[in-house]
Amino acid sequence: MTGTPTVVIHRDQEVLAKAVAARLVTRIVDVQSARGSASIVLTGGGVGTAVLSELAANRAHDAIDWRRLDIWWGDERFLETGDPERNETGARKALLDHVDVDPARVHPMGAIDGPDGDDPEAAAERYTAALRAAARPEDHAPVPSFDILMLGVGPDAHVASLFPEMPALYDERPAVAVRGAPKPPPTRISLTFPSIRAAREVWILAAGDSKARACRLGLEGAGPVQVPVAAARGRQRTLFLLDRAAASQLPHGIERIASP
Repeated sequence: MTGTPTVVIHRDQEVLAKAVAARLVTRIVDVQSARGSASIVLTGGGVGTAVLSELAANRAHDAIDWRRLDIWWGDERFLETGDPERNETGARKALLDHVDVDPARVHPMGAIDGPDGDDPEAAAERYTAALRAAARPEDHAPVPSFDILMLGVGPDAHVASLFPEMPALYDERPAVAVRGAPKPPPTRISLTFPSIRAAREVWILAAGDSKARACRLGLEGAGPVQVPVAAARGRQRTLFLLDRAAASQLPHGIERIASP
């Protein structure tokens, strides 16, 4: 894993979303130019969905070869397909329905009306099987080496659906069911830390005062059982992409880049 994360601070959430969208275009195009295809992991929430909307609106997104992009999710609410609370639903509405993606390379997590019915453990096992099938020998892991894995962070410092002091934090399987989540809905599917840390780059997105404490703890060496975001790191690079409010409590000594 990388050492100290890079912190980039933008004026507000709107500017943050635009900047992350532009950064995505650049990174995906660079990876596709070098290797032919790229892979990303999407997140939901206010900032994650805003980034996808800005990406759809950014004219430069035509530079991406959408047919050579693999799209995964970091976590999902275990609800019916099309439920507005699902991360997949938000991603499709904001971006995926507006670009020429290859449906076979879009990998949503299971829904309660899917082939596994109301069994989130079976749905997580199915997602694990898909991850294993997509992994290549050079990945040296049971999951692909995602080029970009985006994560939101909650006020309680959770990432994906890995909440403080819950069993999923200790799980080594690529994807797991989460029951009894402290925020609704209580049943979810999530990547685990080994899958997150297999990514080449992890981008942590946060906006607003309510995220400031979590970002501070995630950057000052807190324990990952109480502060899951502290364990979210990429193999080559980790970025904390924040607005000024989310960065308002950063510890002294943390190097940061201030965007105009």
